[in-house]
Amino acid sequence: MSKHTQKIKDLYKNNKKSSLIWYLVLRALVLLTMILSLIRGEYSNVFLCLLTLILFLIPFWINEKLNISIPNVLEIIIFLFIFSAEILGEINNFYGNIPYWDTILHTLNGFLCAAIGFSLIDILNNSEKFHINLSPVFVALVAFCFSMTIGVLWEFFEFGADQILSTDMQKDRVIKQISTVTLEPEGKNKAVIIDDIEKTVIYNKKDEEIFETVIEGGYLDIGIIDTMKDLIVNFIGAVTFSAIGYFYIQNRDKYKFAENFIPIKKSLEKE
Repeated sequence: MSKHTQKIKDLYKNNKKSSLIWYLVLRALVLLTMILSLIRGEYSNVFLCLLTLILFLIPFWINEKLNISIPNVLEIIIFLFIFSAEILGEINNFYGNIPYWDTILHTLNGFLCAAIGFSLIDILNNSEKFHINLSPVFVALVAFCFSMTIGVLWEFFEFGADQILSTDMQKDRVIKQISTVTLEPEGKNKAVIIDDIEKTVIYNKKDEEIFETVIEGGYLDIGIIDTMKDLIVNFIGAVTFSAIGYFYIQNRDKYKFAENFIPIKKSLEKE
């Protein structure tokens, strides 16, 4: 038995059976995907599989190194989120084939990050080492801000990848109308509206040869709508959990279900 396998079993022998089962099943699917990608010569997908396996280890690292207990429900959601984003979303193109797949994941990301931000402050609030006692409103606000910061940083990453590596993480989409001051003939700060766009023709030059690309159905928006949509649904997820966290601090017994999403310090768990 490998050291890694033994460590996982030791960490999960108490009340962690369900999350361990999910981990093992999803890891097996990732390994299968990686083998198939190797056979097909799809090395970028192999890298994504390796990245997924590394991300799967984060809950174990938090449990062991930071002495923080992650609830079963939250841990399973984290595993499923990573698998859905990398293996289903990227490799199997669920982002392109399943409507609102990206929207669902960004909403869930906002919720999860708010839960993590909330737990960090709640742990400090309940720690004897720190002489602070933050109000429920402030804790909820910090959780919200933490989630939105993560969401913004991710959009920075997507923008950087698109600009530097020429990817399309900020998914483009065809739109029927644009509103821009750039086309104002006198250079005034007045938007010119062009609607009912039927098609866009793009001409580009390469090696002295002119190429024509026709976009049927409208004009190509290059990522801004996707970025703003992602931030809006991240906002919804963050607000949702921040509200839950606020009421949980007010009455921990009445809103006990929130504990399924809040990591806690193991010393507090025993108490």
